[in-house]
Amino acid sequence: MKRYSKEPENPAKSCKARGANLRVHFKNTMETARAIRRMPLRRAQRFLKNVIAKKECVPFRRYNGGVGRCAQAKQWKATQGRWPKKSADFLLQLLKNAESNADLKGLDVDHLVIEHIQVNRAPHMRRRTYRAHGRINPYMSSPCHIEMILTEKERPVSKPSEIEPTKKKLSKKKLAKQKMMQRD
Repeated sequence: MKRYSKEPENPAKSCKARGANLRVHFKNTMETARAIRRMPLRRAQRFLKNVIAKKECVPFRRYNGGVGRCAQAKQWKATQGRWPKKSADFLLQLLKNAESNADLKGLDVDHLVIEHIQVNRAPHMRRRTYRAHGRINPYMSSPCHIEMILTEKERPVSKPSEIEPTKKKLSKKKLAKQKMMQRD
């Protein structure tokens, strides 16, 4: 069993999922994973389906050389964005796997939040392309490893209402003055 880079704070309320050597571009997947970090599970699934349908874009912040501008990136306070379909498909499959793991553990699936998601580079896969004058150049792919931890969010508990209003705290000087007034 492989180690995760981070362990959940409360393992009983968390579930994990991971994929290794996935044949999907590292850079696109990293930007997509960054967009869904700290999202609730249902919102992340809806977002990735919208990316596939080109209704919402993934903002490209780090690997943004040559990435075109799009109006949909404004909601992320960014200017550049794309719709990486294959990355969204792979992340949707991993979220589905994590949801099944949570269901098996008996967690409430509707209150899961993506606490940790990480994308690492995997070893390049090698092919070759043929060039002019009988030369051959490498034609490498950039696969990646993905791991995620989903945690069940605590439901907010309402504060019990107090029956007696709290008394205002008085200084020693005012207390002494009140005692003097009572004696008279």
